[in-house]
Amino acid sequence: MYRRAYVLLVGTALVMGLWAVITAVVLDKGLADPEGSFLGPSYIRLPLLLTGALLLDLLPRTLWLSKLKPTAMPGIVRERLRTHWGRERMTLVSLGIIGFYIVYVSYRNLKSFLPFVRPDPRAPAGEIKALSFDRELHLLDRALFFGHDPAVVLHEALGTNISAHFLSYIYLWFLPLVPLAVTAWLVWSRNMSYGYWFVTSQCIAWSLGTLSYYALPTLGPGLEYVPLYTDLAHTPTSSLMDSLVNARQGVVLGGAVGQVQSVAGFASLHTGITLLVALMVQFTVQNRALRIVFWVNFVVTVIATLYFGWHYVADDIAGIMIALVAFYLGGLASGQKFDKGGLASHPTTTTSKIPISRD
Repeated sequence: MYRRAYVLLVGTALVMGLWAVITAVVLDKGLADPEGSFLGPSYIRLPLLLTGALLLDLLPRTLWLSKLKPTAMPGIVRERLRTHWGRERMTLVSLGIIGFYIVYVSYRNLKSFLPFVRPDPRAPAGEIKALSFDRELHLLDRALFFGHDPAVVLHEALGTNISAHFLSYIYLWFLPLVPLAVTAWLVWSRNMSYGYWFVTSQCIAWSLGTLSYYALPTLGPGLEYVPLYTDLAHTPTSSLMDSLVNARQGVVLGGAVGQVQSVAGFASLHTGITLLVALMVQFTVQNRALRIVFWVNFVVTVIATLYFGWHYVADDIAGIMIALVAFYLGGLASGQKFDKGGLASHPTTTTSKIPISRD
């Protein structure tokens, strides 16, 4: 029923995994665990993630419906397992979590390898210096803003204190948003094809983002043109940028082992992924308030990328294009039929218990 989704999801994970492994072998570097060892190695973490997804669905539901009565809990759990956690759901959750995990870990490692794979050919002999197209993209930014820097325009329009804190929290909300959104569509999507659509699109987007880093490597204006951002209030985003700079120096200059560097500007996956989530909410969720929330989140995130100097305008445009491509390809693979005008869709595949939409 979901053969194309299986192939695209598993194929993307395999390509990303092989790319990361081959690059590590060529560079004679080990693959690092980007999230540290909090949950242990992958053969422990993956079963924990799968179990966690199951418990995230069962536990709150059981506690709420049983009204904390122990005798009522087993029946509620059995009923939920029977009606919601059949073979199709377990396959979706397992494939989705494992596939996305492989893509994300590969993405983080490939991002870390970038300075070594694409060094600056103009660097002095023996000096490690990454190739960078920051100057070209910075000149493009100034041309688009009639001789002004986008960040400076935003600082003058929005201020550099209260707005900085607000935009910082919106920008950092991206970190929990990604795993929460993946889990939500895998575990709770009533139509199974929507779960495949979401996770397949996510894997495609992260993979295309990785490819974009290698095609046009940059550091980002916040690292390359630091004086433009010195007037900003110190926020959690400032701390994050400082930590990324320190990690990069440790990996590139100090040869730190078991650590990843996460500096790469083009394209903006903050922009791409938040747009992808907004599109999925627009096409698969009927709640108007949620649609508005996620579209606003996308717009504010784009502003934040420029405000803090994470990205150039071209980075955000590239992120938007990646999201649109990933969304469309994931939709086709999962059996979605886009209606005239592309502003709506309906599934052509689903479980046997949920009828499909007919032409």
